Amino acid sequence: MMSLFLQATGGESPGMLMQLLPFILIIVVFYFFMIRPQVKRQKELRKYRENLKKGDKVVTTGGIYGKVTEVKDSYVMVEIANDVNIKVDKAGIIMDMSDAVKK
Repeated sequence: MMSLFLQATGGESPGMLMQLLPFILIIVVFYFFMIRPQVKRQKELRKYRENLKKGDKVVTTGGIYGKVTEVKDSYVMVEIANDVNIKVDKAGIIMDMSDAVKK
């Protein structure tokens, strides 16, 4: 079997593969434990922002808690106190308050 491997790799010694194996394993570990979960979280956050609706409780990236009163294409109006509304870019919304309370 080793001779088949050597023939398939063009006669190179298996030492070259053994030298590259740790680097390949590190890349695979980084992908599955760091990159893939981050991409999944970004997709969930993008979906959450796209599905915002009036009455949703949100938290901004600045830490302001409020309730959505109006939703437009690129921004939302958030009520932070009685009759106090602020305009927040959709990218500035990070989560809803129900998630913040559970943590």
